[in-house]
Amino acid sequence: MLLAGFLFACMNVSVKLIPHIPAIEIILFRSVLSFGITFFWLKKQKIPVLGTRRRLLLLRGLAGSVGLIFFFYSLQRIPLASAVTINYIAPILTSVLGIWVVKERLAPKQFFFFGLSFAGVLLIQGFDPRISLMDLAIGLIATIGMAVAYNVIRLIKGSEHPLVIMFYFPLVTIPIAGLLSYFLWVPPTGWDWAILLAIGLLTQFAQYFMTLAYQHGNLSKISSLTYISIVYALGFGFLVFGETYKLITYVGMGMVLLGVLLTVKK
Repeated sequence: MLLAGFLFACMNVSVKLIPHIPAIEIILFRSVLSFGITFFWLKKQKIPVLGTRRRLLLLRGLAGSVGLIFFFYSLQRIPLASAVTINYIAPILTSVLGIWVVKERLAPKQFFFFGLSFAGVLLIQGFDPRISLMDLAIGLIATIGMAVAYNVIRLIKGSEHPLVIMFYFPLVTIPIAGLLSYFLWVPPTGWDWAILLAIGLLTQFAQYFMTLAYQHGNLSKISSLTYISIVYALGFGFLVFGETYKLITYVGMGMVLLGVLLTVKK
């Protein structure tokens, strides 16, 4: 999960490097590349492409598609650290939904640990006039989509190969992104092509490692590990985009990490 988080962080930076390309167009390129790579792997390993639990797989693909489309939009609209911070509400929603979806019990003290991490997220987020209510709403929709997708992955544990689960994301996303891109198309030029390729590859491997983690680990603990990726966002935001932070931001980061460590140690 830590490796997946780092790869996702590199992908986030890449998306933010090409703000002139619509988010839905970036997702289309990413999905086409993912479709080709995953289909090749499935055929090479002689794994049935469409799997067996197709309704759940379609739900995972649709939820993941909604989550990624809205998250990419947030990445391009608001500061990197802010977009990632809002996105980290997803692990909390994942664990809470897991109580009903996968019947995974949570110890009472875990809610305190989640609260500690969430309070840290609020400190990091702070009050940012660059984020409108619409931007916040879009970010929250992305977290709901991701939480549903993660729970479906856990629900079909052991019955589907990770590559089959991954395959349904581009299978569902390409028609949606293709239709929307038709109306918003901006021709890529120069380095845009290299960045688009990097986004596709980074996301492909990140999704694979994340899928393995959610299939084989405890849902609440795996979800909490994603909080550590906020360190990547803060670091990349400073090094690549010159984003600076107040002391309170680092206090919030410490609270997030403490909550994560306490949850994992449980």
